[in-house]
Amino acid sequence: MNVIETKNLTKVYHDGKTETVALKDASFSIKKGEFVAIMGPSGSGKSTLLHVLGLLDIPSSGSYIFDGRDIGSFSQDELADIRNEKIGFVFQAFNLLPRTTVLENVKLPLVYSKVPESEWDSIARKAVESVGLGARMGHEPSELSGGEKQRVAIARALVNNPQIIFADEPTGNLDSKSGKNVMQIIQKLNEEQGKTVILITHETSTAEHAERVIHLMDGAIDSDKRVENRLTPDDEYLK
Repeated sequence: MNVIETKNLTKVYHDGKTETVALKDASFSIKKGEFVAIMGPSGSGKSTLLHVLGLLDIPSSGSYIFDGRDIGSFSQDELADIRNEKIGFVFQAFNLLPRTTVLENVKLPLVYSKVPESEWDSIARKAVESVGLGARMGHEPSELSGGEKQRVAIARALVNNPQIIFADEPTGNLDSKSGKNVMQIIQKLNEEQGKTVILITHETSTAEHAERVIHLMDGAIDSDKRVENRLTPDDEYLK
């Protein structure tokens, strides 16, 4: 079953008389439970594609079928509900609230959900523990390492039990060891929990955690290939 299907997806930005084609005729599908990396040089359209697929922006033309429905049929309120209930975002910059504990940061998406407030603490605690940070529950971001901050961001993305995780350069601000730990957590979410993962990265070593790589060049799909030697998660990943 395809959770994402696009056909001739195009995004054009206008700035006065200047027209910039950021995405051009992108056609592909992603199956439920698949792990896909999107690669390409700076300016190739990676972030634009993520924003469109993550329902943060709308295409200029072409079609986008999300979970069986054309996104053009959704109201703004429905799009907001889908982003909160079916999609989890992990960004390079972590986007954690300062002077706010790990638990409170992870709990934040639940404020906008239909989950009863009496259950927020329990759900958030489980999400924090799932990324190996149970002992850091009461710490603030300033007391965490970069790798720990990204784990908090992953826990926050998981708290509403989304179908799809969009990870935008999740290792970009991390050293190699922390980056490996973060990618192994994401890969385990895909393999053990069946989460669909769409990863934006410019790093080949990071993309090797995926099953498939879509490469963009100048806004168009340059190649779409399976990963032959996919990296395997290491049981030591949280140590």
